[in-house]
Parts: sequence; structure tokens; C-alpha cells
Amino acid sequence: MEPPKMNPVVEPLSWMLGTWLSDPPGAGTFPTLQPFHYLEEVHISHVGQPMLNFSFNAFHPDTHKPMHRECGFIRLEPDTNKVAFVSAQNTGIVEVEEGEVNGQELCIASHSIARISFAKEPHVEQITRKFRLNSEGKLEQTVSMATTTQPLTQHLHVTYKKVTP
Repeated sequence: MEPPKMNPVVEPLSWMLGTWLSDPPGAGTFPTLQPFHYLEEVHISHVGQPMLNFSFNAFHPDTHKPMHRECGFIRLEPDTNKVAFVSAQNTGIVEVEEGEVNGQELCIASHSIARISFAKEPHVEQITRKFRLNSEGKLEQTVSMATTTQPLTQHLHVTYKKVTP
């Protein structure tokens, strides 16, 4: 079976497609946390629909035990650079982020965040993400968040190398 043709609506995001591995390990920090590192594998694909599918799977760098996981979809409003990022996370958070793609950079911010009724506090109230393809062909992601006790602060930064198209 031939792979599906990419829907032209998502062509502006084609630079994100592939399987990516963190290189070097990602770095996390937040005022209420000890700084940490993590490994992450990212799959971004399409099935011919006007959206991309994604999964982010983080692992402890020493034990390789699973950590944060999320999956979802990236949609573009046709004939615009407006993007919606829809994500479900293993922490019990579901979010919609919106923003714009400009060249090989995607900047998005939370539009709505929902959580399970027994999510631990402090609750996440705002998230921003920036993805960009750097001059070495590596994908970078920076995530900032605000909680009920902390203002918007950078939380994660990771650089990925592409391992499959």
C-alpha cells in the first residue's frame, strides 16, 4: 500500500514531519521543581487528512522509565497560517493551543485547558510552545507554563535530531 499523499493544507508544517529523538537530553526547570533532564521521542505524521498527528514520549535519562506522554493533532486553518494544537497528556490535562506558523517556526499559546477532577495542584493555567527548525536541521521546542501559584515561566527546552523522514 502506498503512503497517503499529504493534504496540501498541512504543507506549511511539513518541516515537522518525521521521528525525532532528543539530542542532547531535554532540560526542565520550574520554580517549584528541581532542575531535571529527560529523553524524548517524537513522532509527527500524516494520514492524508488536513492535520498532522503527533506523539511525545519522554523517558528518564538513566532508568529509561516512561515520564511525560502526550498525543494529539496539529491543524491549520485553510489558506491561513493559523494553527491549532490539540493535546491529551498522561497527567490528565487536555489542551487546545492556537497560534501561527511562519516559515519553519510555530508559536502557540493555550486557548483552553481542561483537567481531570483529581489532578494534583498546583493546576496548570497557561502554556506556550515554540517549535523551530534550526540551521542544523534540528527541531527545537521550548515550553513555558503558568500555574495557580507561578507566573508564566520557561519549563522545558529540548532539541531533537531527525531519525526517520
